[in-house]
Amino acid sequence: MTQTIAPRVRTLVLLLLAAACALLAGAGPASAHAAVTGSDPAQGAVVDKAPARITLTFSEQVAMSDDSLRVLDPEGKRVDLGKPSDVSGTTYAVRLRSGLSDGTYTVAYQVVSADSHPVSGAYTFSVGAPSKTSVTVSGQGTDDGVVGWLYGFGRYVSYAGFIVMVGGAAFVLACWPRGSGVRPVQRFVVSGWLALTAATLALLLLRGSFTGSGKVADVLDLSLLGQVLQTKTGAALVSRLLLLAAAALFIAVLFGSYDKRDDPREKRDLTFGLAIGGVVVAAGLAASWAMSEHASVGLQAGIAMPVDVVHLLAVAAWLGGLGALLAALYRAPADAPVDASAVRRFSRVAFGSVLALIATGAYQSWRQLGSWSAFTDTRYGQLLLAKIALVVVLVGVAWISRRWTGRLTEAVPAEREKVRAGVGASGDTDAETDAAEEPAAGESAAERADDGPAAGESPAAPAAEEPAADKPPAEPADAERAAQLARQRAARDAARQKRLRDADPGRSGLRRSVLAEAGIAVVLLAVTTVLTQTEPGRTEQEAKAATSSSASADAGASGALTLNMPFDTGGKDGKGIVTVDLDPARVGGNELHVYVERPNGRAFDIPEVKVEFTLEAKDIGPLPVVPDHITTGHWSANGVQIPMAGDWEVDVTVRTSDIDEVTVSKNAQIG
Repeated sequence: MTQTIAPRVRTLVLLLLAAACALLAGAGPASAHAAVTGSDPAQGAVVDKAPARITLTFSEQVAMSDDSLRVLDPEGKRVDLGKPSDVSGTTYAVRLRSGLSDGTYTVAYQVVSADSHPVSGAYTFSVGAPSKTSVTVSGQGTDDGVVGWLYGFGRYVSYAGFIVMVGGAAFVLACWPRGSGVRPVQRFVVSGWLALTAATLALLLLRGSFTGSGKVADVLDLSLLGQVLQTKTGAALVSRLLLLAAAALFIAVLFGSYDKRDDPREKRDLTFGLAIGGVVVAAGLAASWAMSEHASVGLQAGIAMPVDVVHLLAVAAWLGGLGALLAALYRAPADAPVDASAVRRFSRVAFGSVLALIATGAYQSWRQLGSWSAFTDTRYGQLLLAKIALVVVLVGVAWISRRWTGRLTEAVPAEREKVRAGVGASGDTDAETDAAEEPAAGESAAERADDGPAAGESPAAPAAEEPAADKPPAEPADAERAAQLARQRAARDAARQKRLRDADPGRSGLRRSVLAEAGIAVVLLAVTTVLTQTEPGRTEQEAKAATSSSASADAGASGALTLNMPFDTGGKDGKGIVTVDLDPARVGGNELHVYVERPNGRAFDIPEVKVEFTLEAKDIGPLPVVPDHITTGHWSANGVQIPMAGDWEVDVTVRTSDIDEVTVSKNAQIG
């Protein structure tokens, strides 16, 4: 029977692993978790004069490098100057060369969102009139190639390693302390530690290329590694490696001195200490994900990160414990089978984990989706529905396992006595097995003597021995025969113990149901990994709404207006760029923001800023506005009234000293 089951088990596991790999391979790039919500010039816009800079506004803060914003002319040559600058939290700008000729320009951006995922894209605008361009805007991001696939696979392995290591150790401590001395369970937990450690090191090396060029050759670039170590994700990965060193010590104690403790009191005290230390290390490892991914940004981040830690620990306790139980059921030696009480304890642990998953999962779903429509209208919502369906199926199979557990604890004594009497699964008896070991004709008495006294002989009346000095040395053939008989007895005893272990009719059913649970868990983990790389539904819908609003503004409807105007007052520190934001740029009340920056993009204060609006076609204005100073380089005014729609002239007066002052102007369609 065992020989029949083993190939099926291997086949099923390979199929499930193939399904998981197919999910990971088909997941595509990690979707942007920060989206572009505005730009100046806008996508596809045609402007009369070349702008002094271009600005991009994202849905959240992003991390930028020196080449995060690039502007290319029609021939593919870069026309941007200096490093990108942070204008106002989520708005970033890069200066352009002066005297740009007419034609179509391409703006390419590549940044890292606050939740550690790369965001890249490109768009075009034209000066004077559109023209042909040699620049090819590829839809492939840095995470589409080999490096992106390896990074995604490394994330999957890291999640799997965490679940196996933490869940397996929890199973031993909380459910089956005897399992600390069972070699298959030890290998299971250690393999989880090795997988998580190797995956973390790989992610650390891949991270620079993954968020940058995407080239395999850059994986071992030490300068990129140094940059990664200064980021939030790099700090999280290094913290994970340090915690893994503590986890290695924990595992060594669990499978070393803990297993050797015979005194119940000492073992109880050590169990308590290991439990406290294990929870601290496991929570720290879970926090290395929570502090650098979805939970760390957005709505209620202070609540979301602890909830995410609890969610990960519950997943590990359930699925990792399930894997340890599977290893024990299939690989534990016959003389140390997993007992019914351990299965019952794990059943209670799994039930508590499912309750924690439901509570934390409901909160995470609300936080990441924000509306019921996001379940079906966004990729994140669709993947979440698939995950929920898999969890429901997994809980159903777990309920079947729970029923088999009940049957396991109600084993039929008669069946066990039948096995003890020597009747195996095939109907053979131990007497028949022993008959196969009867000595062949002509076997020497010395050879038979190794088997002990024959039937009917009294073991109390051995033959008189000759003096040791006169006894001839044992022949090599006799020693070889004795070793062979010892091996046969050991194999027979192991087979008898295995038949005794498997005599419980509930055990084989429990094996099959636990194997099915483990298979579903493999696919569930793949879906979860893809989910963590997908833009949350709430962010996706907000980005779509912002993009739609921006498009409406470009078409003449209401929308925010941004004007960039270089200035030079002629005095010391008299050069800079003044940016005017008017929102929603329509008839009625508007919110005005004015930003002043040096040519290098750094914000600075000046003594005075004034703004005037003039509609010459209707002889309206100038309408003066004196904004209030908010912070360095930032002024604001609320309730700025625009009486009617039209082509308004916006004049900004900038005074950099008592005598140095200049007024710059720009026209804009408002309303």
